[in-house]
Amino acid sequence: MVDDRRDSETTERELEVQEQPAVTHKPVLTSEVLHYLAPKPGGVYLDVTFGTGGHTRAILEAEPTCSVIAMDWDMAALEMFGQPMQDEFGDRLELVWGNFALLYKIAKKEDFPLFDGILADFGTSQVQIATRAGLSIYRDAALDMRMAPAHQVVTAEQVLARSSEEKLREIFWQLGEEPYARQIARAIIEERKKRPIKTTKQLAELIAKVAPFVYKKRKIHPATRVFQALRLYVNHELANISAFLPAAKDLLDEGGHLVCISFHSLEDRLVKQFFKNEERTGTLEVISQGAVVASEEELAKNPSSRSAKLRAAKLVALQ
Repeated sequence: MVDDRRDSETTERELEVQEQPAVTHKPVLTSEVLHYLAPKPGGVYLDVTFGTGGHTRAILEAEPTCSVIAMDWDMAALEMFGQPMQDEFGDRLELVWGNFALLYKIAKKEDFPLFDGILADFGTSQVQIATRAGLSIYRDAALDMRMAPAHQVVTAEQVLARSSEEKLREIFWQLGEEPYARQIARAIIEERKKRPIKTTKQLAELIAKVAPFVYKKRKIHPATRVFQALRLYVNHELANISAFLPAAKDLLDEGGHLVCISFHSLEDRLVKQFFKNEERTGTLEVISQGAVVASEEELAKNPSSRSAKLRAAKLVALQ
């Protein structure tokens, strides 16, 4: 059941956003998700990142007798895309508002069953990038960047205003892998002495003045990695994944599959290491061969899939 409270992900996927971001979103690696999730008759599945519902729909359509519980921490997404889908699929689809980082608590509150498969797509949808304040470099808006204001308090503007130069450098380097993190952090400190940095346009233009010509050769905006880092930091996305993975494992039925899609090397590293550690203990068996990436056919149709990496494992022993 969707919570009736109202609330008031950029990763590598933003590298593909053009000057006029699309307001539609194509789910990535859908065929691969279905292959590794392997929906079965009567199966019960959990999609913890419903978004615009593309993966959830694919699961429901692939096996007409299975059911899906779909979660998202963005109430607007559940209302806009989830409610019409619930009308279509009836009691085969249940919508739950919540952050997958709190999966353990939500599962207790909602009395979740054990699942035959759990899916998590850690990327940010094109709809969110285009409409959420602060996520797009190309749309001038307040530097908010919170994916779900009900779950986060601190905005990107506040991070830029309050953080030391050392802290900003750390954020940009560790979360954005920005090679010019030091120069950009210094420029931000100097700029905020003159005026507060409040909008995406201000920040993007400031970084463009600092970043070298190499970014033009790459054909990406020089502020891309800084925006990515700030979004990851504001939304605690790596910590959320670290909390989600063990909770998801504990909600799998024996033989159940856990499928994760990452768009950032740090996210993928967390999933890879978790699967590897659990495989050593004999709890999970990795069923994907390395990181599964998009086919050439999908890349041609959906450039946003370029950075997507899928890993999958199955539970071999109940806890």
